[in-house]
Amino acid sequence: MITAIGNVMRELHARNWITTRDGNASVRQGGSTRVYITPSGVRKTIIHPEHMIRMRIQEGELVVPKGTTPSGELHMHWLLLRDATKTRSVVHAHPTFTIAAMYRGFDLQVLCTQFPEIFRYTRVGPTVPNLPATSSALGDATAEQMGVMRDKHACKYDIVGQENHGVTAIGPDPWTAFEHIERLEHICKIVLMSGVHPDTVLERAGDV
Repeated sequence: MITAIGNVMRELHARNWITTRDGNASVRQGGSTRVYITPSGVRKTIIHPEHMIRMRIQEGELVVPKGTTPSGELHMHWLLLRDATKTRSVVHAHPTFTIAAMYRGFDLQVLCTQFPEIFRYTRVGPTVPNLPATSSALGDATAEQMGVMRDKHACKYDIVGQENHGVTAIGPDPWTAFEHIERLEHICKIVLMSGVHPDTVLERAGDV
């Protein structure tokens, strides 16, 4: 599972969905009091298990080892992993066409209802507003838009866009989270290449 995070980060870079030191990922295995996350500022093309930061959960709080520098998006990852009772992985990336679609004004959640190849397998949540990267506000808003349900130890959605920033996806393993990003990016590329206006998408959605 931890090895898979490195493989996913390399694939994200190969697809130009992150630059060398961008993006982050984490995992918490079912029932474990350990959380693993990618370090901050490290080239993601060379991430291997020994580079991952291992943290422990103690009395409901996340304890970061002294001298380590976990991803600046740790707060966001923790909110999405905190109440998981089954294995869950979080992947944050900056896919080009998805960000472009949000910047142009497309509502990703509405957009994806018109393409069965994504809505059958990936639950797209409401877009997170434009907030500073690595901020607590971004983490809080991402968890809210992802539909974190503490009483059910689950999230309502699999992926959300983050305006002018990127996306965050969850899955039972890093590759499943990656596939949610891949599907959304594929649809956004199709829509942008079609030249359709965001208002047209809303009109079509209203006709369904």
